[in-house]
Amino acid sequence: MDENTLRIDTLQAIELAEGVEVRLRIAGPLPRGIALGIDMLLQGVILTIGAVILMFAGIGIGFQVAVGVFLLAWFFMRWWYPVFFEASKRGATPGKRMLGLRVVQTSGAPITFGQSILRNFLRWIDEMPLWPAVWTGGMYVPTMAFGLAACMATKRFQRLGDLAAGTVVIYDRLLPEPAVPAPPPMEAARPAMALRPEEVRAVVAFRERAGLWSEGRRAEIADHAKELTGGDGQKGVSRIMAIAHWLQERR
Repeated sequence: MDENTLRIDTLQAIELAEGVEVRLRIAGPLPRGIALGIDMLLQGVILTIGAVILMFAGIGIGFQVAVGVFLLAWFFMRWWYPVFFEASKRGATPGKRMLGLRVVQTSGAPITFGQSILRNFLRWIDEMPLWPAVWTGGMYVPTMAFGLAACMATKRFQRLGDLAAGTVVIYDRLLPEPAVPAPPPMEAARPAMALRPEEVRAVVAFRERAGLWSEGRRAEIADHAKELTGGDGQKGVSRIMAIAHWLQERR
């Protein structure tokens, strides 16, 4: 399977040191960006409500104290809001949960509190370069350009914080892929060459999904395996089906 195919199909197989293979559906920049926007909106609503409450409370406790409490609340929401949510059992902020996303280690295991701190405290690097905006009163607006560039440059769509912490963002709820087994051929055929594990999986998947495709589409896909089948068109389809049958019967 080439690099382009891996980037199109985000269901990635990861082989662990123990020889165990896990399959993770990696989330791309778009759903992650939407989840981030939801979280930022939620944080803004919470801080706005808190500011209104503190404005009235400042009459009794003093406005300087109220401002100090607000700054502490802003610091917590800015830096620790995602840390605690992602280090929890759900492994996701409210925004990620709404999009069905989850933060895990590259092995698929839940992330630790230390990994959550590292990936979120490095977010300020992913937010660069900052863009000065007059309407914010001289403050800078994060562009997330560095993080987006890192996501697009890595196979698992990892931003810089993910790379440092060894984490990935995946879809938490996976829908089963449709598979309609095609009728087995009358005879099994042994492949003429040795196949790598990923090639075996591809041949078997062809047979299991062939029932979903039209006759022309099956022939088009089988034509990519001419070196294995020794033919094209329907001849290639029949040959690859026979090889898949032999591989499955051998198991």
